[in-house]
Amino acid sequence: MNSFVFPNGGAHRARRFFSPALLFLLLLVGASRLFAGGVTYIDGIFFPSEDGTEISANVFIPEEDDANAQFPAIIFVNSWALENHEYIVQAAKFAHDGYIVLSYSSRGWGFSGGQVNVAGPKDMEDLSAAVDWLEDHTPVDAANIGISGISYGGGISLLGLAQEPRLKTAVAMSSWADLRESLFANETPRLVWGGILVGSGYLTGNMDPIILEMYTNVLTNRNIPATLEWAAGRSPITYIDRINAKGAPVYISQNFGDELFQPNSLIDFYQRLETPKRLDLSPGIHATAELGGLIGISNFIWDNAHDWFDHWLKGEDNGVMDRPPVSMVVKNTDIREHYAAWPTGPAEEELFYMGPRGTFSNGSLRDNPNGTTRTNTIYSGILSGATTGLPVISPIFEAHLEIPILTWVPGINRFLATVYESGWLDEELAIRGIAELDIWIRPSKSQAQLVAHLYDMDWTGTGKLISHGPITLHDAVPGEDIRVTIPFVATAYDVPDGHKLVVAIDTYDPQYGPPTLSSFKVRFPHNASRQSVLSIPLVD
Repeated sequence: MNSFVFPNGGAHRARRFFSPALLFLLLLVGASRLFAGGVTYIDGIFFPSEDGTEISANVFIPEEDDANAQFPAIIFVNSWALENHEYIVQAAKFAHDGYIVLSYSSRGWGFSGGQVNVAGPKDMEDLSAAVDWLEDHTPVDAANIGISGISYGGGISLLGLAQEPRLKTAVAMSSWADLRESLFANETPRLVWGGILVGSGYLTGNMDPIILEMYTNVLTNRNIPATLEWAAGRSPITYIDRINAKGAPVYISQNFGDELFQPNSLIDFYQRLETPKRLDLSPGIHATAELGGLIGISNFIWDNAHDWFDHWLKGEDNGVMDRPPVSMVVKNTDIREHYAAWPTGPAEEELFYMGPRGTFSNGSLRDNPNGTTRTNTIYSGILSGATTGLPVISPIFEAHLEIPILTWVPGINRFLATVYESGWLDEELAIRGIAELDIWIRPSKSQAQLVAHLYDMDWTGTGKLISHGPITLHDAVPGEDIRVTIPFVATAYDVPDGHKLVVAIDTYDPQYGPPTLSSFKVRFPHNASRQSVLSIPLVD
């Protein structure tokens, strides 16, 4: 017999009356078949954390005639701006497969008390309290408890795996690995996605004021050491040695177009894991590859998550560990490729040396080092013609409607940007991984920003965006040559033969916070001792 228990008021519950829980309660009605027989569902649970904060949760428990039966368990942690009913369909599915499933709202979200702690020490205490509750109130097999979540829940899953000894494995979806990189990679503030994150937090949660303070520090370049120290304590990569020492298996799902938690640092995290592991990279922006599973749509990521938990928590020999551990979908296609490792096994680095532009010609990308002495100059400004598209919207169209982000390369303003192009390719370039620019520049002021765009250009001059990467300077010496490295966002992309590879560099992109509103210029010195290079990871 199913059991349904709902909250009956309380001050901190009432202030969340318009929480996203209502959406998922409607979803519950539409998915009622998942609750039919075999499981007990209990809602409106509250358990105290170490500091007395009440944490809201729900639980599914399989029904079993054997009073001594024990079950493996999965803990789901809410995404940012959502709460514990987010996973109700997947939780019911797992429960029907023989799992106890506890979903809880992190402090500050839904009906849970306290302030949002951004995966900090108090969140780790809440997670430990959740495990305590499972052990005290359910027939859990304490040796087989896993954790999972999307976005905020994914980050807490990785941090919890490192810090809570009773957790055996984690499935982290659209997580971050290094919060420092997510906020301030290459010293470049994430303006749009950071604003969405903070703004949605104030609309739907009970935010700790330190969150806005830390984000303001990043935007204004103040108190950066203290801010990065705060972020480091909330970064799974800080504690990766604990996961390795524990030998805990980790499954990671991430999306190439995720501009909130760009995949590069999570890929680095994956490479540094020394435990059983899996990495699946999909098209889409933040969390879009996993969303369908929340309403019960079978997809690649959630199917793998079920197989992963069945193997590691139930001991099933289902072949999940026999499959190649790395997969990725090639951009603008439906092709998912599988590899034995990251980097992608046979990947080789190809170098393109960057030659200066002339009066009526673009700069070059060529096989041999540059031997020409010339300096090119660009000026700060917006609308150069080189673009990553409309923030949030363009990446969604690109990933899910296969509408690429385009620019007409001949129309790029050479006053505001500089362009380098290869010759016509005589074979396809299969780019898999993180391309990188290693370039010499001479900024006119101490503060400057560059955004590099990598394009695939056809014979009409139309460029499809392959990837991009920003860098921001805050303390440069004006007029002094410096060498900077700009990593592009990881990608999987095939440049057809008969096309050209193009790099366009300008000084502005709306998704990033600029270091100054004052005008500046950047010179690009080219000579035998100032070799600027584009490196591309390729597979056959």
